[in-house]
Amino acid sequence: SEVALPVFFKGEALRVRFRVDLVCYGTLVVELKAQPTLGKPDLAQLLNYLKAASLHKALLINFGAPRLQYRRLVL
Repeated sequence: SEVALPVFFKGEALRVRFRVDLVCYGTLVVELKAQPTLGKPDLAQLLNYLKAASLHKALLINFGAPRLQYRRLVL
């Protein structure tokens, strides 16, 4: 199920939350998609999740393409 990640700005937690698909071991964000192809907006969304949650690793997986697509991001 989705996980609500706290968003930090200048060291302070904001009231808003990002809703990511999975967080594994408290360090890896996993975002799942089902669309024809992955694009720059999907990567930008994942990068924003990482920065706002102060995490460093993410995996973007797309099941909607003819072949499985994935991207690994490490900050």
